[in-house]
Amino acid sequence: MKPYLIGIAGGSASGKTTLIKRLQDTYAPHEICVISQDHYYKPLSEQQTDSNGEVNFDLPSGIDFKRLVRDVRKLQKGNPVEIVEYTFNNPNIFPKPILFQPAPIIVVEGLFIYTDSKLDELFDLKLYIEASLDVMLKRRMKRDAVERGMTKEQIEYQWNEHVLPAYRDYLLPYKENVDLIIVNNTHFENSFRVLLNHLSSVLSS
Repeated sequence: MKPYLIGIAGGSASGKTTLIKRLQDTYAPHEICVISQDHYYKPLSEQQTDSNGEVNFDLPSGIDFKRLVRDVRKLQKGNPVEIVEYTFNNPNIFPKPILFQPAPIIVVEGLFIYTDSKLDELFDLKLYIEASLDVMLKRRMKRDAVERGMTKEQIEYQWNEHVLPAYRDYLLPYKENVDLIIVNNTHFENSFRVLLNHLSSVLSS
C-alpha cells in the first residue's frame, strides 16, 4: 500500500511536538515515520541574518526543501533514508545519524512545509495546529528558558523580530488550504479522535 503522507504545520509552540508524540504513542514504530523540517536546515553560513546580525532561523529560505522532498519520495518508494542530526551549531551536541524507515504513515512536520510547492503536492492530508499568540508566547518563554537556557530578553527579541513576522508571512496564508485545523489552546482531544478515526479508515481500506 502506498504510504499515507501527512503534513503538520503550525506556529512556534502551538503544539506540533505534542501532537506527534501522541501519534507515536498510538502507533507502533513500524507503522509511523516522522520527519522534522528542522533536520533540513541549510548550513549556518547560508542562513540569513537580521539588521542586528542575529541569525534568523524563521525563514523558509533556510530550509533545504530539495533534499527534504528527495528523501520523502525515497520513503514513499519503500526505501530507508539516513541523515545527520542538525544541531544548530550547538557545540554541546554531537550530531548523530538518524535513520528513517518506510512506514504506512509518514508524517512531515515543520513551520514552513506548505510553502514549498513540490513538497506541498505530496501530502495526502494537511493539518494545521494553532493556538492564540498569548498561549504560544507563554509556552515558548517556558520552553526556551528551560531547554535552551535563553534569557527573557533573548526570547522576546526572537519572538518579535523573527517568530511573529514568519507566522504572519509564511504560516497564516497557508492555513486556509489545509484539511484539518486543530485548536490547541488547552487541549486537542476531540480533534485527535477525529484524526485517529480518519487514519483507521485509511489504513484499513
